[in-house]
Amino acid sequence: MLSGVLLALATHMLGARFGLDMGGLWRPGQMIPAGAAIAWWLIATVAFVAGYVTATLMDSAISGQIPQRMRQFLIGVVVLVLAGAGQAAAGPSPIPTIAGVLAGVAALVLGALMAFCGAHFALRKA
Repeated sequence: MLSGVLLALATHMLGARFGLDMGGLWRPGQMIPAGAAIAWWLIATVAFVAGYVTATLMDSAISGQIPQRMRQFLIGVVVLVLAGAGQAAAGPSPIPTIAGVLAGVAALVLGALMAFCGAHFALRKA
């Protein structure tokens, strides 16, 4: 679940750099921009898929079904995504402060909920 939350926050930070900010949801007197809706669905999708894939991979790793090279590759991909998000977050933010804080908290909550759902569906046994 933690990797889903981290990737959701990384997606939020990278999306804000490309103009997909959820901060548009809290601007008074304006219609909700399409970029905010796309950012919302992108964060939810990334968190759900990351939670599902991570739970499936962890379950497979416990049983010894994942080769060492595949583990190293997946770790490298996650490190690169998080490094890119850190670099994107280091610059000045184009989002006003209050809207940025609300968008960050919303991304965190949405990411946690969707990552939990993804992990739950991956580990549910019939």
